[in-house]
Amino acid sequence: MNELPGRGSHIYLIAVCGVGMASLAGLLQSQGYRVTGSDQNVYPPMSTFLEGLKIQVLSGFSEGHLKKRPDLVVIGNAVSRNNPEVETVLRLGIPYISFPQALGRFLIGSKRSIVVAGTHGKTTTTALMAWVLSQAGWEPSFFIGGIPVDFNSGFRQGRGDWVVLEGDEYDSAFFDKGPKFLHYQPEKVILTSLEFDHADIYRDLEHLKAAFHRLMEMIPPNGTLLVCNEYVAAREVSATARCPVVFYGDKGATGWEARNIRVQSGGSLFEPFYRGRSEGEVKIKLLGRYNVNNALAVYATGRELGLRREILQDSLATFSGVRRRQEVRGEVGGITVVDDFAHHPTAVKETVEAVRAAYPGRRLWAVFEPRSNTSRRRIFAHEFPQALSGADRVVVAGLYLPEKIPEKERLSVEEVVQEINRLCGDGRAVFIEKTDEIAAYAAAEATAGDVILVMSNGGFGGVQERILRLLEEKEAGNKSHGPIG
Repeated sequence: MNELPGRGSHIYLIAVCGVGMASLAGLLQSQGYRVTGSDQNVYPPMSTFLEGLKIQVLSGFSEGHLKKRPDLVVIGNAVSRNNPEVETVLRLGIPYISFPQALGRFLIGSKRSIVVAGTHGKTTTTALMAWVLSQAGWEPSFFIGGIPVDFNSGFRQGRGDWVVLEGDEYDSAFFDKGPKFLHYQPEKVILTSLEFDHADIYRDLEHLKAAFHRLMEMIPPNGTLLVCNEYVAAREVSATARCPVVFYGDKGATGWEARNIRVQSGGSLFEPFYRGRSEGEVKIKLLGRYNVNNALAVYATGRELGLRREILQDSLATFSGVRRRQEVRGEVGGITVVDDFAHHPTAVKETVEAVRAAYPGRRLWAVFEPRSNTSRRRIFAHEFPQALSGADRVVVAGLYLPEKIPEKERLSVEEVVQEINRLCGDGRAVFIEKTDEIAAYAAAEATAGDVILVMSNGGFGGVQERILRLLEEKEAGNKSHGPIG
């Protein structure tokens, strides 16, 4: 399919409730297409997002859903060749494309693209880059694998020349096993990090690096590459780029450095230095050293694009973050519940440290669900205990759909908990398999002043809301009894 379907055409999305696919559905609808879709797992925030857009979502995958033949089908990478709707599309000869192909055609087109890639920090950095360009009046288009608080949407079709995209290294579809970012025509690339992940797709780190080498080769000679120098693999793959390369970070970076980092008033302060020269102080409403690096990458890119320091400082200071990234979901009885998307041990460790710094002197809970394809495997069996042991109380849930992982490859949650308790020597970690039992345990054991950090890259059975609801019931019960005498 080379030509785009005419406005008003019917576009159907298989696996529409994924974060990216739901945003794509909204983008296509905003362009005048009639959009519907289907999915097996329908849960917030994407289900409510699509409901708010009045996009019909059919439950489950069924041949009957395609009875009214759509003009184009977008097939998400969450479904395989034997999906009944995929089989129907192929049998009937309905035109189809992958999610990243759709972005390349419907969003990027002839625009200039800034692609944010890497194992960690992509979503926040992409959202921050889009916010800065918007505040500068550039009216960028963007597509983000999350929902920025300031935009309240993960997508926008802007009138400006630039489009900012989150460049995912995961494969595109069952018929296109290359990473998504190969469809995004990168002119400028920010490489935030590079560590092993996606064990269901990549054999090892070298295999993953090969995918990023392909991205490096796509950047034109007149493009630019900004690389976080704190990751050895990121430095290695950047050597194959044919464009100018600039490094950033806070550990001996030769280009941009973040110095004088400190936490203040629920945010972070730092000074961007370029080749040893300070650019003045920058304040962000984000926590943790890794978020300082994300902001530094955006600041450096903004300067390379010609934005003045004052514009960058002002816009960075007003960015409110992304939902499910250190998002405070509520506070009941002096107990704060924080939600985060962390699932790789590096992200888990950094998130625990950032939340602890934000709430000094308070007892910190880490409630973690091994849900991603990598976290459910034994690959990081030694790293997860180290990452989680920074919390005062740890609850590890049962593996999500353990039957999908071969038994000999599965992470042993019991061993993770045992190792945390061995490292800390105080029995702070417990294994509780089911979400309703986790919520009941946390609500019963937490006391005023505690911070409960929930980490999962999926719905986690709505455990955040369950904890808050049980805390409210507990608080109401305490008030109803009142003081005795």
